[in-house]
Amino acid sequence: MQIKNAVFVKSAVSPSDWPEASLPQIALVGRSNVGKSSLINCLANNYKLARTSNIPGKTRLLNFYLFNESFYVVDLPGYGYANVSHSEKDKWSDMIDGYLTRVPNLALIIQILDIRRTPSTEDVQMSGWIKHFGFKTAVVASKVDKLSRNSVNQNLKNIRTTLNIRNNISLIPFSYRTGQGKDELLTIMDIISVCS
Repeated sequence: MQIKNAVFVKSAVSPSDWPEASLPQIALVGRSNVGKSSLINCLANNYKLARTSNIPGKTRLLNFYLFNESFYVVDLPGYGYANVSHSEKDKWSDMIDGYLTRVPNLALIIQILDIRRTPSTEDVQMSGWIKHFGFKTAVVASKVDKLSRNSVNQNLKNIRTTLNIRNNISLIPFSYRTGQGKDELLTIMDIISVCS
């Protein structure tokens, strides 16, 4: 799939704020600072589309991006560490859970992990939640450019084992700096969005 245009549509909290429900939506989930915004920018070929930061917890709302005028990519707040209060984290958790369980046309959940880190308890819980509810999913292991090839292969094996990823789920090594994994991810997104 070729991305011809991608635009930021809006930030939202409650279902009444979500964009129209007629188009498929692809949700990005992952720990704070794992690279969700960078992935959006890489896919869109626009490195200023989604705001990135080295500070965890910058994404605090559901951010909707319209790709090719045919599907939404939705950037969810990161789970796990973020320099915010427990009450704020609880709000994020409720917002994420409310979105994932109530949006009527969720076509795919892309779980993003930092390949340099062993999957956290939250990563394992999210993976299990996605499987439990039967959502179509793909797992992206980001920041592969920061490791040697041997380390990448070993860490991919570790991720697959820790999250109990079966062969029917794609595990994509990805780098927004080099573009590795971009075409594979776009192909999956295209298939899913067309079939939804």
